[in-house]
Amino acid sequence: MPKLCLDDRAIISVSGTDAGTLLQSLVTTDIGALAEDEVRPGALLTPQGKIFFDFLISRDGEALRLETSLDQVEALLKRLTMYKLRSAVELSLLTPAPVAVVFGEEDRPEGSYRDHRFERAGLPVFRLYHAIADAEASIADYDRLRIAAGIAVVNRDYALQDAFPHDVLMDLNGGLSFRKGCYVGQEVVSRMQHRGTARRRVVIVSGEAPLPPTGTSLTINGRPIGALGTVQDKAALAIVRIDKAGEAIAKSDPILAGDVPVTLTLPGWTGLAFPAEADEASA
Repeated sequence: MPKLCLDDRAIISVSGTDAGTLLQSLVTTDIGALAEDEVRPGALLTPQGKIFFDFLISRDGEALRLETSLDQVEALLKRLTMYKLRSAVELSLLTPAPVAVVFGEEDRPEGSYRDHRFERAGLPVFRLYHAIADAEASIADYDRLRIAAGIAVVNRDYALQDAFPHDVLMDLNGGLSFRKGCYVGQEVVSRMQHRGTARRRVVIVSGEAPLPPTGTSLTINGRPIGALGTVQDKAALAIVRIDKAGEAIAKSDPILAGDVPVTLTLPGWTGLAFPAEADEASA
């Protein structure tokens, strides 16, 4: 199985008798639904419902493990410390914090955690939290897999405090609960869900030629609808206004990344459709 060691990750351990209760009241993930052998996405939101910090959460014995990016970890730890007050919770930054990804085969590595995001996309991908040998895969291999699955990551595909959970498909990949009690930003994302107002979504971009760099605007008749995120040759991820994209697709108007004509596809596992296409199909 291809294996990849990630060197840009950090881990916060959340332990103590109130650990689950504290996180359940703060983050988007339903802690009660988190299985022992899986890792799920999650976020701590701003009061306005945008992603303040993002992470992957899993169980580590009696504790909970938050895997996040190195550039977020200190600020996230400080924020959690502010929220815990007098709760029976201990927060600790684990060092070293080895994180590995294993993908490509059905055989599950011992001691691994199923990555719920890829599982929803029908792909067997596992995370390990210990050092491994013979890690022969590259970040490029992992990026190709993420693009095919429509899995966006912070700093590559979106910026913190600039995206709602719906924008990055957290409402569909197990990272956003609408059934548990209140948490920071919950009112905003629940309103988006019930009113169906989410219009920015992750799409898979296919170019007729190699695509320009990350950050290049996607345009319709000169008007931007989003920007390229992770790019791999002729394939990329982007977060776009799917209502505008749907109108262009229905009218056969060209969509461009820079000057490269592209096709946009919503990840098949999501069940989503471009609004104009869905309206046309139901007519």
